[in-house]
Parts: sequence; C-alpha cells; structure tokens
Amino acid sequence: MSESSEDRADAFFHALADRTRRDILRRVLAGEHSVTELAAKYDMSFAAVQKHTAILERAGLLIKRRNGREQLASGDVEAVRAVASMLDELEDVWRGRIDRIDALLKEEK
Repeated sequence: MSESSEDRADAFFHALADRTRRDILRRVLAGEHSVTELAAKYDMSFAAVQKHTAILERAGLLIKRRNGREQLASGDVEAVRAVASMLDELEDVWRGRIDRIDALLKEEK
C-alpha cells in the first residue's frame, strides 16, 4: 500500500474505532440528517456530535453540505466500500497463511 492509502486507512479505522461515530455513520448511510437532528439522538453536547461528524468527514466516510443555516450530513457509500476492500485484503493475507499452514501439515503426513 502507498503512504497515502496507509494514511487513508488510518483515518478510516480511527473514525470507525468509536461506537458513537459508527452509529452516526449508520444513520447517515440510511439517509441524510442535519447535524442538529443527529445531536438530538445522543446524550452529549452538540459540539461533541459536531466533532464526531468532523472526524467521519475527514476520513471521507461522511459528506456535509449546507442548506441555509443547517449542515446536512450523508454517508459516502464508496468510502465504506473502500474500507470493506481493505478488510478483504487483510482477510486474503490471513487466508494465505492458513493455506500455507495446511500445506505444511499435509507435507508432514
């Protein structure tokens, strides 16, 4: 992986490491929400929810747009697919190791 894709992976997984951010991502993938609407769903300040959405936005998982005075947030499905692709690559590495272990065990018999 290139340095930029490694940086992107770091941002993805940092963003997804928090339960609240994962929940926000689920909500915005299901449909567009104002940040105010999102904040009403959590027992935390509006500013805290804004910080969570900013982290998701920096990771490329959430897109914000202005509608008058409101910020509307929606999920980026392509970015989520990129995360899934990274996980698939890691699974391929893991499966390759299992295959090599299986081959070694067969050789010993």
